[in-house]
Amino acid sequence: MRLRAEPRDVQVVGYRARVDEHAGLLLATEGSVTTKRLDPGTELAYTLGERHCAGAVDGDRHFHCNNDSAPYCPEHTDIWPCARCTGDCDKPLETCDEEHAVYLAAFAPDVSKVGVTRSWRLETRLREQGADRAAHLRTVADGRIARQVEADIAAELGDRVRVPTKVSGFDQSVDADWWASLCERYDPLATYEFEYGLDFSDRPMAETLATGTVRGTKGRVAVLENNGSVYAVDLRQLVGYELTDGGTDRDLQSSLGAFG
Repeated sequence: MRLRAEPRDVQVVGYRARVDEHAGLLLATEGSVTTKRLDPGTELAYTLGERHCAGAVDGDRHFHCNNDSAPYCPEHTDIWPCARCTGDCDKPLETCDEEHAVYLAAFAPDVSKVGVTRSWRLETRLREQGADRAAHLRTVADGRIARQVEADIAAELGDRVRVPTKVSGFDQSVDADWWASLCERYDPLATYEFEYGLDFSDRPMAETLATGTVRGTKGRVAVLENNGSVYAVDLRQLVGYELTDGGTDRDLQSSLGAFG
């Protein structure tokens, strides 16, 4: 690992997806970490500089890494043993023995995925993903059983929805008939609807920038308004960038709404 003196520039070293209240960017300067909240109306004026490994964060301390890989190099990439688990395991984590929920998360207009989480984190996990609607399918004794159930359902519905697919539906609502049919098929224990305070007449454009007025956040996506156009920024795509004060001056694609 290549080390260097702590940079004076700010680096994005993580993010907090919006759950109940606030989303934010974790910013590191000279070994200390602060949170830049992304409340609606917040003004951001940063230019993106070099991007390299975000290092490691321990509480409010940051351990710098100058390896080129971003957002994290292999030395700072956590390997989560449950990421692709299908229940054929020895329950390697203590949390595996906790009660788990199997759920469906739906994204406008008609995209869904199956997932699992510890029961007490269900609504939190759904908001972290920016789900528009959701269904609690089953409660099971442990994580291994949950993964087995998930694998069966994933063969039909899938277990992943990527951020660009989510953003493509930001200006739409969930198809009510499609959702009712899906719920009827799986007979959920409970259903949920989530609101994020965002209302669009046109789809925001995907962009990686840190300049503009925050309109709101949905999961790990921040929506920024810049020069009359609206952009959807995947916060993970900002991790690793060094920031300098002053808004970007690079050319950005303008939405049709900017000319209205």
